[in-house]
Amino acid sequence: MSEPRKLVDAHHHVWDLDHRLQPWLDEAGREPIRRTFRPADLASAATRAVAGRRLTSSVVVQCVASAPETRELLALAQQDPLITAVVGWADLTSPAVADVLDELLDGPGGAYLRALRHVVEGEPDPEWLQRPAAERGLHAARERGLGYDVLIRAHQFPQAIRLAERIPGLPLVLDHAGKPDLVDGELHDWARQVTALSRHPQVRCKVSGLVTEADHDAWTLDDIRPAWDVLLSAFGPGRLMFGSDWPVCNLAGGWNRWAATVEELLHDCSASETEAVLADTATSFYRLPVNQTDGTAACS
Repeated sequence: MSEPRKLVDAHHHVWDLDHRLQPWLDEAGREPIRRTFRPADLASAATRAVAGRRLTSSVVVQCVASAPETRELLALAQQDPLITAVVGWADLTSPAVADVLDELLDGPGGAYLRALRHVVEGEPDPEWLQRPAAERGLHAARERGLGYDVLIRAHQFPQAIRLAERIPGLPLVLDHAGKPDLVDGELHDWARQVTALSRHPQVRCKVSGLVTEADHDAWTLDDIRPAWDVLLSAFGPGRLMFGSDWPVCNLAGGWNRWAATVEELLHDCSASETEAVLADTATSFYRLPVNQTDGTAACS
């Protein structure tokens, strides 16, 4: 019997509010997700197939600026077979960042740490990624074989582009496609800058988080397609990866509705292009097991 075709959710979150607070959930409008979410909840929510594939693998992503949270996610990856990689957090500006990264990598579940992320979208400094201390931290990540998830908004693209120029050996993935304005549909500047970033071959892009940049209650496929067309042209399917941004996507329809939308967006793609978006790009970037039965033996 052949192996089931893989579907990788390259971007989701979990949190336990009884164990660790998530202050960002206190913002207005986030009441529907102001509760605990565990991997089992993702498995229960993600019931729809995408192009004949059902969820087989996932990448869990940090939420708060907390190395202890990262340790918890690594331990969770050891326990839950659905989670095959962790995008964690470490203070990139700390003089001790190299030691912290070594501790995380050598600690429980450290083999699952594949990338770091900082919530740059919340930083007022327009050159945060070019701070000398931050660059030292990013070099330390690169030296340890880690990638970097770039979380920015449209006005912050210049520093992401400079990052790609200044540290070309650091694998980068643009989270949530750089959060285009899908409410007003003003995509010209975003399209220009996402295309400029895509010219750097070490950059990948997550097709994720788009529904929460649209009208949460009224978005349709037609609202998403213009951004998709830009991303497909800029990156090509071989550098795009599917992500749900669950459970945040519950604010705008949930995992299954987003999965159905992605299937529609992939309608004109070939089988190999669909394979890239739904599995291969994420598998390569995050060095995921090729087969689920490989387990941690395939992790490096």
